[in-house]
Amino acid sequence: MQIKYNDYIIDVKKGTKVCELLEKQIEMAELKPMACRFNNEIKRLDMEIEEDGVLDLLDYNSKDGKRAYIRGLIFIVCMAIKELYPNAKLTIEYQLYHSMFCLIDGISVTEKTLKEIRKKVDEIIKQNLPINKITVSKEEVLKKHKKYIEMMKHYESTEDVIGIMQFDSPSRDIITLYNCKNYYNYLYGVMPLSTGDITNYELVKYDNGFLIRYPKRKRPEIIPELKDTSKLYETLKETSETHRILNIHSLQQLNTKIKDGKIKDYILLDEALHEKKIAYIADEIAKNPKIRLIAIAGPSSSGKTTFSKRLGIELRLNKIKPVTISVDNYFVEREDTPLDEDGNLDFESINAIDTKLLNDHIEKLLKGEEIEAPTFNFHTGHKEYLGNKMKLNKDEILVMEGIHCLNDKLTYLIPKNEKFKIYISALTVLNIDNYNRISTTDTRLIRRIVRDKQYRGYSAETTLSMWPGVNKGEGKNIYPFQEEADAMFNSALVYELSALKNYALPQLQEISNKSPYYSEAKRLCALLSYFEAIDSKDIPSNSLLREFIGGSIFE
Repeated sequence: MQIKYNDYIIDVKKGTKVCELLEKQIEMAELKPMACRFNNEIKRLDMEIEEDGVLDLLDYNSKDGKRAYIRGLIFIVCMAIKELYPNAKLTIEYQLYHSMFCLIDGISVTEKTLKEIRKKVDEIIKQNLPINKITVSKEEVLKKHKKYIEMMKHYESTEDVIGIMQFDSPSRDIITLYNCKNYYNYLYGVMPLSTGDITNYELVKYDNGFLIRYPKRKRPEIIPELKDTSKLYETLKETSETHRILNIHSLQQLNTKIKDGKIKDYILLDEALHEKKIAYIADEIAKNPKIRLIAIAGPSSSGKTTFSKRLGIELRLNKIKPVTISVDNYFVEREDTPLDEDGNLDFESINAIDTKLLNDHIEKLLKGEEIEAPTFNFHTGHKEYLGNKMKLNKDEILVMEGIHCLNDKLTYLIPKNEKFKIYISALTVLNIDNYNRISTTDTRLIRRIVRDKQYRGYSAETTLSMWPGVNKGEGKNIYPFQEEADAMFNSALVYELSALKNYALPQLQEISNKSPYYSEAKRLCALLSYFEAIDSKDIPSNSLLREFIGGSIFE
């Protein structure tokens, strides 16, 4: 075989493992590689080379390298808890600031407990034990069913194991497990080769559970200081507890409801939860007559447009009429637009907004004065005044939406008690199982892939190419201010990936293995393949999901 690595062509004997071929490079690497990319597919470092191809090593600085690292860390923590407390059951709940929040059923999580778990985790890491990948056929698993259930007995029940392994999925003939010593687990995705590859982590007591903490991608040597995410945590907790009560907290439970023909009821329940929360937020605004400005912000594909319209309806029921002002019309003149670190025009910077003019206009509106709002001409890069007069009556409230709306610098002249800030995001609480969570970012990305195709004619490959830049802007301009919100709205719907599957999967499958986005497309295809599909005809026309799949009553 011939392999291209770092612009070098290497002759390789068929069947050679990547970790053997690049043994010196791996040993000498400044950051330990966690996985590799071979012909645009993410693979373990012990992958056997069977064809010509292009090879890259992936360390913590890469998105997929970080994913493998976190997966390995979770595996070791699970293993440590199983060794210390055989009857305890760990659940990975959701992601907070560079952390995974976890619960342990069967023991009380105390500082003493965490100290014991840390000691055991450190011991497992120090032993540098191999993490072995085991693949077995569905037929073998079914024949030796009791053996595999015994190996996986740390799961909730036999039914969970069956659901996790997807025995009943005709498209999944091979089951993959990971093994270390006498411990077995199923983890979704590529894992490191050994426990010694995990070098930096923290376990921190948090509420009734604990956090597994890990570094930022660009600073793998440092665990960032824990930031206050109490509002985000309470929002996730509220959603999670509600769906536990509804008995639809895991993928297996969702798929069972779909197969049994019961999903319509759960669609209506989930939509009712949205309606109830929006009505609650509107009621909170109505309680305080001093509030005259509502500012809404959230990351891409959170459903801000539909949320704003539904909130407007609830406000009207409270005898308040919403009036919209567009932040997009208040960009500075093109020649005054700031540059980013690469020298490109940075339209996402708060300095790209004419905050002085915006605040002057908002102040006048709140005083009952009339303004002429500008219209920004994106072709010429200048504001235009086309006679758009605005005035706010006593029974009206100003509503604006934008990436900087949680940042008080945007509305620095407006007193805090006169504005109500809302953070919206699709905070997924549905997990594949106890150990494998579904990323909130992945849910939003799949939403955007569907919407971009439906409304903009973009291919999935185009959307994937833009996504890193979108995430970068969100990390800089939205997430640091999310705890400043007066209310948080979780726009996730427990059934949505089942509804989005038939829209997103064909688009992702069109991406060729020659594309640099093939590995990401394949990963998302694998995720969607776990879901039973549902027909969109059962989704109400006012659903937030209609913003992405089409057919919204608000269009």
